[in-house]
Amino acid sequence: MAQDTDKGTDLPAHDSGVSKGEEQIKNQGKEPGRVDTGTDDADRPTGTSTARNSSSVNADEREPIDPAMPNMPPA
Repeated sequence: MAQDTDKGTDLPAHDSGVSKGEEQIKNQGKEPGRVDTGTDDADRPTGTSTARNSSSVNADEREPIDPAMPNMPPA
């Protein structure tokens, strides 16, 4: 005997009012700790991050000792 799989719901598949990530950047700006550095050869945006991207607690104390060192956020 075939099973009826139609649940008969009229609920939308999307909750209105929930914005996309790219919309949040346009409305609120970049997240703290993210820095734009330009674009690459394929014209895609490039960037770096600071300690503020990983932690907002004493972020200034968590930057690399040498400015030439990469910022390696915790996994």
